[in-house]
Amino acid sequence: MRGEARRLFFVTGNKNKFAEARQFLPELLQANLDLIEIQGIDPKSIIRAKLLEARSRIAGSIIVEDTSLEFQCLNGLPGPLIKWFLKKMGNKRLAELAIKNNNTSAKAILWIGYIDPKGGIRYFSASLKGEIVSPKGHHGFGWDPIFRPLGHSKTLAEMTLAEKNSISMRARTFEKLRSCLQADFRK
Repeated sequence: MRGEARRLFFVTGNKNKFAEARQFLPELLQANLDLIEIQGIDPKSIIRAKLLEARSRIAGSIIVEDTSLEFQCLNGLPGPLIKWFLKKMGNKRLAELAIKNNNTSAKAILWIGYIDPKGGIRYFSASLKGEIVSPKGHHGFGWDPIFRPLGHSKTLAEMTLAEKNSISMRARTFEKLRSCLQADFRK
């Protein structure tokens, strides 16, 4: 790949997500586009719609992501709708919901969609099991203060970026993407 085709854009307005992603793909460029996000519970449909809209606005290879946080006490909700639940309820009330239901088990899932210059789309994902706790910590973003990964004593918001990247679903998903891209660039 050359020129425009070699440029890899991560479509996000979130500087924290971008910083985490660049730990794995230093050549990554940020495209701060306001994309329409369809609402639903199928992450691949959400990502596909984002990728196609982004592709109509910028040239090159593009990645987008969608994060889900599934509460076991809510049969997997809010899932991909976590952004809206968080915006409406906040971390404290979300944590109270799980705690009051006596089931704090949760799973965080990150999906990345990649569209190459020819329009081929690939999906990558990884998950992280944990539990919902009362908000703790000041690092990270979003729901990091209420998610404590299984086997750890700290929430994601209490961890340093290095600690978080050593276990996070974002780190593992970007590793999968990086391996795929390296294989493609060797072709």
